[in-house]
Amino acid sequence: MLICDVLDIKLFCIYIRHVGKIEKIERAILIVGLLFLPLVFSPGILSAFETPKLLLTAIFLSLVLLICSVKIAVRGSLSLKLTNLDLPVILLALAYLASGIIKTPNKTEAFFIPGTASVIILGTLLFFLANAFFTEHRKSLAATLFLSAVLASSCSLIFASGIFTKIPQLPAFLKDLGFSTFGGKLPEVIFILTVLPLGIAVLLKEKQSVKKLFWGVCLGVVGLNTVLSVYKMLPGKVMAPALPPFRTSWSIAIDTLKETPLLGMGPGNYISAFNLFKPLTYNNTSLWSTKFNTSRSFLLTNFTETGLLGFAVLVFVLFQIYKMFKKILRKDSTKSLLEIGIFTSLGLSVISLIVFPLYLTGIFLFFIILSLASEKRDLNINLKMVGSSPAVASKLPAIIIAAAAIIAIMVVNYFGIRFTLAEYRFTQALNAVANNDGGLAYDAITKAIKQNPKVDRYHAAFSQIDIAIANSIAQKKDLSDQERTTVTQLIQEAISEAKAAVSLNPQRAGGWENLAMIYKSIMAFAQGADNFAVQAYNQAVALDPINPNLRITLGGTYYALGRYDEAIETFKLAVLAKPDLANAHYNLAAAYREKGEIEKAITEINTVLTLVKADTPDYDLAKSELDSLEKNRPSSAPSTSLRTTEEQGNLTPPTEAPEQIIKPPLELPEEATPPATP
Repeated sequence: MLICDVLDIKLFCIYIRHVGKIEKIERAILIVGLLFLPLVFSPGILSAFETPKLLLTAIFLSLVLLICSVKIAVRGSLSLKLTNLDLPVILLALAYLASGIIKTPNKTEAFFIPGTASVIILGTLLFFLANAFFTEHRKSLAATLFLSAVLASSCSLIFASGIFTKIPQLPAFLKDLGFSTFGGKLPEVIFILTVLPLGIAVLLKEKQSVKKLFWGVCLGVVGLNTVLSVYKMLPGKVMAPALPPFRTSWSIAIDTLKETPLLGMGPGNYISAFNLFKPLTYNNTSLWSTKFNTSRSFLLTNFTETGLLGFAVLVFVLFQIYKMFKKILRKDSTKSLLEIGIFTSLGLSVISLIVFPLYLTGIFLFFIILSLASEKRDLNINLKMVGSSPAVASKLPAIIIAAAAIIAIMVVNYFGIRFTLAEYRFTQALNAVANNDGGLAYDAITKAIKQNPKVDRYHAAFSQIDIAIANSIAQKKDLSDQERTTVTQLIQEAISEAKAAVSLNPQRAGGWENLAMIYKSIMAFAQGADNFAVQAYNQAVALDPINPNLRITLGGTYYALGRYDEAIETFKLAVLAKPDLANAHYNLAAAYREKGEIEKAITEINTVLTLVKADTPDYDLAKSELDSLEKNRPSSAPSTSLRTTEEQGNLTPPTEAPEQIIKPPLELPEEATPPATP
């Protein structure tokens, strides 16, 4: 016992001697991570800008937390910096955690891609670690954030100069004059403008001439890039951001509140709310065919994804910020240049959250600046067991807490790396499909699903790869028994994977649409696939009710089956959803003509001619069909399908059911039936 006590005392003395160095290492890890965070991207994965940043943040925070865990075990105590914002920040993280676990159907979307809940949780950790290590070093943290903006601005200016366009060996994305390591100019400008007051404060606070000159040059680089970037984003410019209207975002948030008030739709599941609740007026905008994963503002995204609970907590955070502003703006309060810069940046960060969508870098920046602005006090928690002997035993609670933290960190990073590798395999599969390499695509998507089976996108892609290979084999004139068996297996696997995608998120219209497309693509060689396709399309329409293109596809399926009355009703609804969509009228005309209602078909074709531009392939096609219909009045002639051309443009007429490729047709097993609708 005495030996243990002596060893423990020696270890503690060694720790005390080097505690300053350990804290410097922890601070250095945070500084390096934050400095290079905006620059990280990886073209090897589909989410090339967000996921690498999320993974990097998790890694450098994990390193710091591992060191902190060891410190807790050695010291037998926990040192914290308490602030006036701790409670609202913790509650915000808990709200996202609860909503992600309870409401988001696919947990991977909540915690990995897009990982909205993880972004908030990691932001919370950033807040507390910044409190712990930069209370006495606020200037160094402010300088780090500004230097990060300087590096990002330098990269953007280098790309804008066109120097990389002269190197043919480089990939195409590096030759883009508007390339940004943020994934877009809007998140880059938001980040830079938010940290700009910090840079100005650091410049004005600096006394040495050389350093002052350095910060002045940095400020010039950031300013030049900001002016160029804002100019490129002006309305009408190529890089003008496409954002959903505020009216649409507000309507979606309110309708979500009616449906699931307390916890919302779940983090990372905004697209389901968008499809289900977007108002009919959205079809009158130029973005009518665009789907969004986030609303116009983070505030409304928060409201939609986490409901009243998350929204109330966020308002609580904003209220605490308001109280801090009120305090610092008092006439009798003393304000340093750095404090003015910090609170100016905090104000800009809050405005960006209210006005603009969710961006990972902007969220992280918000939590860091929140830490810089918070009021702090020390708290030491003794974790030793009173009266225990030897000394090592007295630290048992601290050792247990540290061990649990280390295990949790290792588990989270293990799955994070594994899921990232899965995303890399998924991207490989998509690239192989683009290069018509079915074998590589099949192998890559199989490995992706093995590494992360809980992603619906992987299963949907796998189903499409299966059906493409099956179609390729089925096109042969004389199929051998082995080839017929292979086609059958591929079809069953395609249906199984498409159903798996639907099961992972039954609220997702895209999953049901993909399942319907799989059924529709095998109508030529499988019995019962036609009715299954109709069932799946109807569920997709129920989850995306004002999507005219989805109704056109469903109507086209009815048309192919000769169910013209149902096709007409479906095309009518597509017209009601978007009256100025020429293709909806064009398909309705085709269904009317097949039904023998030539006058109505002529009316619809005349509408098409008013909606398409003259002297275009679409106009010529519609005019030709009008002439044909005029000749067939009063619908006495036999019907013929609407003619197609290779240059028809946006008009896509419905087609007849395909002839049976495999005879006798394959019989689908009972497992191939669509899953139950939510």
